[in-house]
Amino acid sequence: MGIRVAVAGASGYAGGELLRLIAGHQEFDLVAATAHSQAGLPVAAVHSQLVGLDLVLGRTDPAVLADADLVFLALPHGESAALAATLPDTVRVVDLGADHRLTDAAAWSRYYGGAHAGAWTYGLPELPGQRAMIASANRVAATGCYAVATILALAPLLAAGVAEPDDVVVVAASGTSGAGRSAKPHLLGSEVMGDLSPYKVGAHQHVPEIKQATGATGLSFTPVLAPMPRGILATVTVRPVDGVPADPRSSLLEAYADAPFVHVLPEGVWPHTAATLGSNSCHLQATVDVDSGRLIMVSAIDNLGKGAAGQAVQCANLMLGLPETTGLSGYGIAP
Repeated sequence: MGIRVAVAGASGYAGGELLRLIAGHQEFDLVAATAHSQAGLPVAAVHSQLVGLDLVLGRTDPAVLADADLVFLALPHGESAALAATLPDTVRVVDLGADHRLTDAAAWSRYYGGAHAGAWTYGLPELPGQRAMIASANRVAATGCYAVATILALAPLLAAGVAEPDDVVVVAASGTSGAGRSAKPHLLGSEVMGDLSPYKVGAHQHVPEIKQATGATGLSFTPVLAPMPRGILATVTVRPVDGVPADPRSSLLEAYADAPFVHVLPEGVWPHTAATLGSNSCHLQATVDVDSGRLIMVSAIDNLGKGAAGQAVQCANLMLGLPETTGLSGYGIAP
């Protein structure tokens, strides 16, 4: 018998990716997968890629989840906190939602609304000191997808003191799976194909999370919906300290020398989303803009991998004393 794990919210895209990763994990036994409106259906009826996974989606019953050693919560924002509060402290929990990411109650109220549920250990192992904190925690708040792509590109430069924290500009394009699985007219294939569209411009909910994790004090963030199922490409630009450009690539190389899932690409090779699909990797590159002198970093991730389910499994591995790479691939799927 392996480590007993359960997934709440297993009918969504992130939930389905969690089920796929858990099914291939050497140490995990999937004992429960729950859903709301699709409870009672076989997993394969909801996720056709998981034919052969002999499990029926159950109702989201805290008593069933409490029988696991670790529970993944893949629920909509605002729904995790109430469920997590019903689970005993002996059950480890990784929340893929936003409920417990922010330490600032005012920031939560401004970007999400409602009562602030309190902060858990933040689930990004590549941040300095965070790996040890995750390993000793029984409650971890996994990162937002845009936040992962931005933080990994930005944090090392601010930590090294080579970039100004008050003038960060981010433009990031995401695949449609980042918007969830519920039917929405603007996500119909005929609406998305052949089109790029910005949304939540100037008020995206990942802004306070990025600032909290990196120390940025001024952040302009523009998300863009891209005509692809999955992936995020983020371009992050900053002003160098005192107007004197440093080598941003060296800061990234130093920060991620021992990070198994973060890859600074060879000079002149730029990240693209297809190279990260199906993986838990982040690809990074950086340069100095020859005209403005600004530092430019570009990152690519799979929003359902390093941006959601893969990141959650990486955190769970650390919480359970396993190598963080267990059950995860650093290699993408191509073509």
